[in-house]
Amino acid sequence: MVRSPDFIRERAKNLRSSMTQPERTLWFLLRRNSLGWHFRRQHPVGPYILDFYCAALRLCIEVDGPVHAEQAERDERRTNWLKKEGIEVIRFSADEVETRPAAVIGTIARLAPPSTA
Repeated sequence: MVRSPDFIRERAKNLRSSMTQPERTLWFLLRRNSLGWHFRRQHPVGPYILDFYCAALRLCIEVDGPVHAEQAERDERRTNWLKKEGIEVIRFSADEVETRPAAVIGTIARLAPPSTA
């Protein structure tokens, strides 16, 4: 995996303390291996910072707020780069995370098979 530059790692560290409400909601559902897998939040990979990442599954979960509608092309480039690195990307809207958290975590659980560890 491509190591992130120092400034990206520092930005990721800062983002951990300023997560959006939908990100906090999803983190509450993912943390402490609640699905049997270890997820990291605001994890740097190469030139990008992933909202949530499970290294064992090579799975990235993104929470897209309103700004993502304006940057769809950038998001597509980012997703393609991550796929080339062997990382699967799942996107949820911020609204979906806030209004249907059980459905969001259910979708993630279906993609993250039970851990045998």
